[in-house]
Amino acid sequence: MFLAHFGVGFGAKAVAPRVSLGSLFLAAQFIDLIWPTLLLLGIERVNIITDGSRNPPLDFVFYPYSHSLIAVIGWAVLVATIYLVVRHSRLGALILGLAVVSHWLLDLVVHYPDLPLHPGNSMLVGFGVWSSPFIAQMMELAIFAAGVRLYLRSTSPSDATGKWSLWSLVAALLLIQIGNVFGAPPPSATAIAWVGQAQWLLIAWGYWVDSHRHPMTGR
Repeated sequence: MFLAHFGVGFGAKAVAPRVSLGSLFLAAQFIDLIWPTLLLLGIERVNIITDGSRNPPLDFVFYPYSHSLIAVIGWAVLVATIYLVVRHSRLGALILGLAVVSHWLLDLVVHYPDLPLHPGNSMLVGFGVWSSPFIAQMMELAIFAAGVRLYLRSTSPSDATGKWSLWSLVAALLLIQIGNVFGAPPPSATAIAWVGQAQWLLIAWGYWVDSHRHPMTGR
């Protein structure tokens, strides 16, 4: 799942309008931002399935430090605490923490049973909606569209950059989603990791967009 996580980031602006979109993206996508580094370090592992038997063509062999429920709750507390210390906003900290956890909950819906509950030997869970690609994609698009709509209702552009940077970001995310769905399987786990690191550019893009828009409310 990719697009829906960014949809959560967009939509969270409606309840925490003073939190930057970049920070909301970072929280909503946090565990997929640390996962590529853990792959490169050999701490977590993924296999690529090339026979067309699985969509997406990935077997998440071992990723308890980024994607187990207990680890995700720990990451959520860390992100929320850092924001609270730096920004002194309880609301912002709460929303960012919830955004981190939302990633695991959305993954739970679509993943095959491969999500651990805690590091170590653990039951693996997942509802497997990925086995119905059309339903999975419609769900992602619906969450993304709802999030963008909420963001548009919660902010207003301060200048032309605030308008066009947003729509170019939306277009880029949609193009990435299309590539994820219809592109060829990645050549290696290392390639996945390096492409995953490029997501930090999307986080920076979110900060840039938000710097040229202002919230419609004063919360």
